Amino acid sequence: MNLQHIPQIKYTDSGNFFLLAGPCAIEGEEMAMRIAEKLIGITDNLQIPFVFKGSFKKANRSRIDSFSGIGDEKALKILRKVSETFGVPTVTDIHTNEDADMAAQYVDVLQIPAFLVRQTDLVVAAANTGKVVNLKKGQFMSPESMKHAVQKVLDCHNENVMVTDRGTMFGYQDMIVDFRGIPTMQQYATTVLDVTHSLQQPNQTAGVTGGRPDMIETIAKAGIAVGVDGIFIETHFDPANAKSDGANMLHLDYFESLMTKLVAIRKTINTF
Repeated sequence: MNLQHIPQIKYTDSGNFFLLAGPCAIEGEEMAMRIAEKLIGITDNLQIPFVFKGSFKKANRSRIDSFSGIGDEKALKILRKVSETFGVPTVTDIHTNEDADMAAQYVDVLQIPAFLVRQTDLVVAAANTGKVVNLKKGQFMSPESMKHAVQKVLDCHNENVMVTDRGTMFGYQDMIVDFRGIPTMQQYATTVLDVTHSLQQPNQTAGVTGGRPDMIETIAKAGIAVGVDGIFIETHFDPANAKSDGANMLHLDYFESLMTKLVAIRKTINTF
């Protein structure tokens, strides 16, 4: 996929990885704008191609009383405001066929959650919007099997597809990243490493997913060293009180330091 097919994306000739980053869920306008402004300042300074990420709703929750969103249209309008205010592309998850057409009116990239990536009708609905489609690799799938998910998008005459590794289930309550999968999936499509979801510890007895944010830098550095095309990181200025996935998000205060290190590693890798 040519990154330039993502509307408003900048710095595609910088030689850097591209970045999908933002909060797990849109909790409100003020928080979204605050996070976006900080991330845009960092990525502009480092010349990192950037897509702002935020889920307009969270359908795949462990418990029925978990936060699922502030209202579909309200959240999507906030994503559009971020895009119009700062001149950046946006990405959000979709969970149903109906979500595809609705979200496509507001964002530039439609993301298929890992649990749903084998749902043919959902993938086709996303592809048929003509938007860029980001396919999360199922925690239960091999890298090789993602070629079939990619082919579903291509068969809809949409070549704007990428895949994102978010770890593989390792036992009942842990994920592991097999970095051999990155060059394998790069044979099929542009490949992203979802650093923060790869560090989830799901299926906790309390019904709230845990995580290992202390390992974010380690996984991110390894992904850049292997040569991944893009990095996906969820971030928040107050992870402890975030309404979704706070246990594995990167604190916004640490974002610039990590990006600076990753850009330096990428620069070195590019000399080989």
